Amino acid sequence: MNAILKEFHDIAVGGHSGYFQTYKRIAHLFFWEGIRKHIEEYVQKFDVCKRNKYQILSPIGLLQPLPIPKHIWTDISMDFIGGLPKAGGMDTILVVVDCLTKYAHFIALAHPYNAKEVA
Repeated sequence: MNAILKEFHDIAVGGHSGYFQTYKRIAHLFFWEGIRKHIEEYVQKFDVCKRNKYQILSPIGLLQPLPIPKHIWTDISMDFIGGLPKAGGMDTILVVVDCLTKYAHFIALAHPYNAKEVA
């Protein structure tokens, strides 16, 4: 029984996915008396699962609007789009957007890149 739990919860394929997902995968193939309780106890004892479990909580409050910039290019947002097929040796796009005008620059980068190249 512990070998089954270990196989379906601990290894990379199991991914420490929590009680319900582990139960669904095991119950599809196996059954024993007290299966739910055994799986729940097994999953709860894992320190990795306890530390990385996300909390299902209600939102803390209403979203607050961002301040509207007064001048162009004083407030920008940046993002990387990576994992693209190589074109001319480049496979990443740096997107820089001015938050006031929404004017954008798209800069091609070759992976790996460093902070100096990006700046």
